[in-house]
Amino acid sequence: MISSVLPTYNRAPLAFVKGEGSWLIAEDGSRYLDLGAGIAVNALGHAHPALVQTISEQAAKLWHVSNVYRIPEQEALADLLVEHTFADTVFFTNSGTEAAELAIKMARKYWYEKGQPQRTEIIAFEGAFHGRSTGAIAAVGSEKMTKGFGPLMPGFRQLPFGDHDALRSAIGPNTAAVIVEPVQGEGGIRTLPDACLKGLRDLCDETGTLLILDEVQCGMGRTGKLFAHEWSGITPDIMMVAKGIGGGFPLGAVLATEEAASGMTAGTHGSTYGGNPLGCAVGASVVRIVSDDAFLADVSRKGGLFRQGLEGLVAAHPTVFESVRGQGLMLGIKCKVEPSEVVKAGMAEHVLTIAASDNVVRLLPALNIPDADIAEALKRLDAAATRLDRNAA
Repeated sequence: MISSVLPTYNRAPLAFVKGEGSWLIAEDGSRYLDLGAGIAVNALGHAHPALVQTISEQAAKLWHVSNVYRIPEQEALADLLVEHTFADTVFFTNSGTEAAELAIKMARKYWYEKGQPQRTEIIAFEGAFHGRSTGAIAAVGSEKMTKGFGPLMPGFRQLPFGDHDALRSAIGPNTAAVIVEPVQGEGGIRTLPDACLKGLRDLCDETGTLLILDEVQCGMGRTGKLFAHEWSGITPDIMMVAKGIGGGFPLGAVLATEEAASGMTAGTHGSTYGGNPLGCAVGASVVRIVSDDAFLADVSRKGGLFRQGLEGLVAAHPTVFESVRGQGLMLGIKCKVEPSEVVKAGMAEHVLTIAASDNVVRLLPALNIPDADIAEALKRLDAAATRLDRNAA
């Protein structure tokens, strides 16, 4: 008999009733160190005082009015994002998936309005993840994402990750845009080297192709810059943002240059809930905290501290772990065992991690995780690996 909740998730047998910083408290009162942060969503941990205050104050004033009217909280958040990024304009969504849909529409509408309606093809890369809508799964094209959901939306092409020659050959007169994650999250914490991102920007400029960056998981301070592409010194034409921008509240956005957004005139896109006063008030609080240079420098420091400890774990458990990858507090451990086994062993030690592709376990803690919690995380991960060592023996 089917459950009242549609059974599309393979859920762990845990339920949490409270969160405090980097910790989650289960129904039985036991505490778990959270290194997943809701899959890079709770950028400031659980129940951050500033966010609690913001959402409480805004909830007492106004939740929703719809985009029929001006929304001052939305305008304030858009102004903040324009101030701190390449963007000239912002559209607010409720999720990364919705942001992906708009990014696709924006790129195609741009070329339609430029008198080149044949430029509809969007190039994506193996291992990518851009959401679970019909457009987003068509962009990725993997059997895992698309099986049983055909016919797929046409106009997408997938290339091997890091194959520069294939990319140059693929861009042609029908290409509208290239979409890429500077750091693949679901794909296994695979970082696109700075030189490759620079080369991609140059190629897009050379061919007139729009560059769409998906920073839904790697953005909002996770790598030690406000957005991961900043490490390479380039800027996109269009960028998708979500997850961390709301600090746990459902919020997403598409950021764009004035030129790239020029086709999106009144009536071309909309959202009932996107940009509501409640979400945007919280988002503004997150951006003000995370965009601070000292905060970002501390993310890089914490990331270095965590990575150093993880390298030690790899050396201590060579039958379990292979290597460490990632940047800032977007880290992954490539495993020699099934990632699900590492996640399960971690749960037994009351530390929560997230599995990914390419045999990787993701570590995506709150960006303000204390050093003491990093030390505790390493201790518990070591204990989890010891469990697996014993099983192997």
